[in-house]
Amino acid sequence: MPSDKEYVIRLTGFDLGQLVDGLEVRADAWRNTANYLSTGETPTYDFVVEECTDAHEAQRLADHYDCIIAQILEQQPHQE
Repeated sequence: MPSDKEYVIRLTGFDLGQLVDGLEVRADAWRNTANYLSTGETPTYDFVVEECTDAHEAQRLADHYDCIIAQILEQQPHQE
């Protein structure tokens, strides 16, 4: 069941940067997985494919992470 509840989370600037960095790593992992499932090409020698049903699902997850990052970065200047 999806939740429409919104949360306000307080973080230091450093911690916010770390959070965004982590989300970017996850977005890249899903984007790389989508590319691998579409082309068969691995982006790096140590690439690990994420568990999903197909390239479309992997791309949807990458896009969702990008959306979360964008929402965070949009709100940040309003609080500085």
